[in-house]
Parts: sequence; structure tokens; C-alpha cells
Amino acid sequence: MSKSVRFWLIWMILPAIVLGGIFLSGGVLIGKWAVRSVSAEADSYQELKLFTEVISIIKGNYVEEVKTKDLIYGALKGMLNSLDPHSSFMTPDLFKEMRVDTKGEFGGVGIQIGKKGAMITVISPIEDTPAYEVGIKAGDAIVKINGETTEKMTLYDAVSKMRGPKGSKVTISIMRTDWKQPKDFTLVRDTIKVKSVKYKVLNDDIGYVKVNQFQEKTVADLEKALAALKEKKVTALLLDLRNDPGGLLQGAVGVAEQFLPPNKLVVYIKDRTGEKKEFFTEGDGKYDKLPMVVMVNEGSASASEIVAGALKDWNRAIVVGTTTFGKGSVQSVLPLSDGSGLRLTTARYYTPKGISIQNTGITPDIVVKQKADKNKEYPVLREKDLKGHLENEQADGKDNEEAEAAPVEVEEKDDVQLQRSIDILKTWDVMKRLNKAA
Repeated sequence: MSKSVRFWLIWMILPAIVLGGIFLSGGVLIGKWAVRSVSAEADSYQELKLFTEVISIIKGNYVEEVKTKDLIYGALKGMLNSLDPHSSFMTPDLFKEMRVDTKGEFGGVGIQIGKKGAMITVISPIEDTPAYEVGIKAGDAIVKINGETTEKMTLYDAVSKMRGPKGSKVTISIMRTDWKQPKDFTLVRDTIKVKSVKYKVLNDDIGYVKVNQFQEKTVADLEKALAALKEKKVTALLLDLRNDPGGLLQGAVGVAEQFLPPNKLVVYIKDRTGEKKEFFTEGDGKYDKLPMVVMVNEGSASASEIVAGALKDWNRAIVVGTTTFGKGSVQSVLPLSDGSGLRLTTARYYTPKGISIQNTGITPDIVVKQKADKNKEYPVLREKDLKGHLENEQADGKDNEEAEAAPVEVEEKDDVQLQRSIDILKTWDVMKRLNKAA
């Protein structure tokens, strides 16, 4: 299998639609950890015989003529969807689009989606996209797409219906918790380039870096951003991973190694046999000494959870915000002979201290909840809310987390998580002296 095609994913949530594209949950890792070869077990032949028997009956007796490939594709979709929220079968078009998505350019409407129960639910709109501009919110339920009910629609079916060429239109019907009936939003599809890294200087000497998504160019973009901030003589760093759904695993490791010394474990992954693969920092840790805060929230997932978990475990940064999404599984992406592909959950990942964050997420060192509008509460959606999610083998089975409402969008001056993080960095030297005295 070509290394350029097979990779590992740890993205937030199966298909986060970005302009109709697909966000993968966590991080794509090109590597040598091969998926086991295909083999037909003896006790499977009887079941395969049943499968071909059903196809034959349908082909011979269904009221309308159907194509064999359509039947097989439908069966494969159902097969993968029965496993977990992040395993899926991709038609050639979807597989091709998924590979393009990692470059950060997508075609569609600009929303990330997941399933909460039977409902297709908006995780979050992407900033400066058609969906964002018309006012679609996190927690909105998508009940119809172009008049077709989504009740039995898979996430990938929803993806394919919402994607399309730039300038074309799609109408989605949205139901919100405080509405009595759904409202229609007609969106004009666009081609949006998701800028992976943004940066600026706060309070004259604090370098602020926002990572929106872990793409192929994220590490290079981050290096440029940090170099620019260094020229401005910043004395502290604030890494904002809020609402970052993940992306490439290489990107997560590459981002973490900017802030950690060489040869530090960032993450390790383990398959069902216990085979383990570890990922260490290889860079020179140019920025491993500056005081640092990492901001996270319920929309921080997978690759962003890897970075936050590594920096927290190594006591490199103070993590501020709310509990993260909680996606701790790894997907292998495998091309098939006709150009289609599989995304299959093949492993779990663990922080340097051996902690699985599956369903539990990263708990911040300092919990700071963003303001929520009590009159318009949109429920937070996390991994544990997804149908068919994997369990955490380290968890006690108890869910002690209270239900939360998704935070409302706020101006920088009203961003309590940001302001608290700035305060921490401004008093860093004072706290350091107090700790030494203690």
C-alpha cells in the first residue's frame, strides 16, 4: 500500500463538513504501522453466501432495476456505520475529497456535523463561511436538506448532499431548542480556504497563536508565526486550540515539538493486540522556555487534545478552559481497488502519562467556563454523545459531568477564558517566585 495514500487519522468527528468537505477526526499520520492483510476466514463463507443470495434476490425481484454496485456500496456503508462513529466507507468521490481536505481547502457550506442520537447536529460553523454568515449555531439540528428528511440519513449522505460547486445553492432546515418549528436557510456554496494558523500580539508582549485545524502546512505556518512573534520580542505564549476539530497527527506532533525539548514522548497509539507505536519530539524545542498557556474547550478534539495532553503531562503549559471533546481513537485510511476507501478505527491513543481521553477529554488545570446565554441554550456535543462511540477502558463507567450549554460568541474584551489566560501570563513571574519560596 502506498505511503502517500495510507494514513492514520485522529480527527474530532467523523465528517465535519467544511463547505461540504469532510473533516477527519484527529490527525492523519503517514507511517509504517501496517493494517493487517485481508483474509477470508472459513466461518465467514456462509455469511458471504447469504450476502450474495440477497443481492441476487434484489436484482431479480425488486420493483425497479438496480445496479449491483449501488447495492454493494449501500451494504458497505451500513457495514462500516455499524462499527463506531468514525469508521466509514467512502465512495471514490468522497475518498478523493477527503484527501484534498487535509490541504485546508474545501467546497461546500462551512459547518462541522455529528450525530446526537438520531439527529444530525451542528458541532460548530466555520468562521467566515456561508453557514457562519447566515447565523447557523452549534447545537442546531439539521432536519432536512433540500426538502429531504435527515431522519435516516448517514453523516456521509448529509456530506454528499451539502457539498457542491461554488455558486450553487443548498437549503437546509434547522431546528433550534428555543424554536417552535424548523427554519429554512438557503446557502450559496463557496470554496473556502481554512487558514490553519493565525497570530497576533496581546498586551504588548504576549504572543497569541490560534490553530484552527491541523493541516499539511500547519507546522510550517506555526513556525513562521512563532518566528514573527519572536521578532516582536514576546515574553510569553498563548496557544488557542478552542474549537479546533483536529486534523493530521503529524501536525499534532509537529506543533507539540515546538514547545517541548527533543526526545519527549508526545503520544502513543495501541491496537487491539497491544502493539504500540510511540511518537517523540524531534525538533530543537525553540520555544520550550517561554511561559505558556493553552486554551481548550468542548470543541477541541483529537489532534488538539493530543497537543494539550502532551503539554499538560510534561508540565510545559497551564491548560485553561473547559473539558475537551474526548476523541481518543485512531483511524486508518485505506484505498480500495475501484478508487473508493475505508476509514477504519484501528487503535486508541494515549497521552505521555498513559491516559486515554476517550469519552472523558482533557480536564483543564484551571476550569474557566465561557458565558452562555441562558435564554438560548445550545447543548454541547462531545464524543460520549455520539451513537456507537467506543468506551474508555480506563474509566469507571460513571459520568459525573454536568450537562452544559454551548458558549455564545463574544468579543475579545468579553472572552473570559482569554482574559484569565492573559492574567495568568502577566503574573507568571510572581507565581514562580511564590512557588520557589513555598
